[in-house]
Amino acid sequence: MLPSFISPAANKLTEATSIALTKQIESAAIATPLSSESIPTTYVKQGSGEPPILLLHGFDSSLLEFRRLIPLLAESKATWGVDLLGFGFSDRNPDIALNPETIKVHLYYFWKTLIQQPVVLVGASMGGAAAIDFTLTYPEAVAKLVLLDSAGLAKQPAIGKFMFPPLDYLATEFLRQPKVRQNISRAAYYDKSLANADAQLCAALHLQCQNWNKALIAFTKSGGYGSFTRAIAQIQQPTLILWGRQDKILGTKDAAKFDRAIPNSKLVWIERCGHVPHLEKPQTVATEILQFC
Repeated sequence: MLPSFISPAANKLTEATSIALTKQIESAAIATPLSSESIPTTYVKQGSGEPPILLLHGFDSSLLEFRRLIPLLAESKATWGVDLLGFGFSDRNPDIALNPETIKVHLYYFWKTLIQQPVVLVGASMGGAAAIDFTLTYPEAVAKLVLLDSAGLAKQPAIGKFMFPPLDYLATEFLRQPKVRQNISRAAYYDKSLANADAQLCAALHLQCQNWNKALIAFTKSGGYGSFTRAIAQIQQPTLILWGRQDKILGTKDAAKFDRAIPNSKLVWIERCGHVPHLEKPQTVATEILQFC
């Protein structure tokens, strides 16, 4: 049975991992300093074993992007996936400013409420930038860090300057279009056959959530995540950098830059793989993460 906050469109999912994870998503009321009201926050938790693993998704995405990876990691470790503030199926409260700072605070209180011990923090794409930011601010919560084709070295995009009515609304409506999302999906994969109907539906289910477009506009206007180039040398945690050799979204140059800048890091290339190795090569990614743990 689907959770109440998931669109009935999820009944059209066909891949076993997609169906299973969608049904397992839970919601917890997380108390934070951001609001007098608790924030309904969606997450999944599978498996047991230490250290626990916590997965952070990318931009305009949800924890469903880890549908193939979570079951593999959960075979030997407690594995969590969470929808970041303003993203996925978590509540979008228009009274809470949406920016990297509030995302970080919300994530900390999620960790403090439900996990309460140092994690292996895994961030994919924008989730990598969020993971870096979290690690630098709350080092006591992070035992090890894993970056999957991570953002975090580029300057803040200038597009936020142009997100005013009606352009902001038009931009989100453009991003909502199935053909646009399909083109983005195809660009993310090396194996284009994986950008199938099931993948498109997983990537679009959260668009049905209340205030999806308002939250996306607010985050973009905030400037999003900028460059951590000067700060990442402060990361003391062992760091694993996994990067698709054929990444056409972020390219491949930043992989070596991260490896050089983070003191205790290891770079592993995922061959014949694009921007989403956790979807395209989940077994390889799981093996590397579990060995790293």
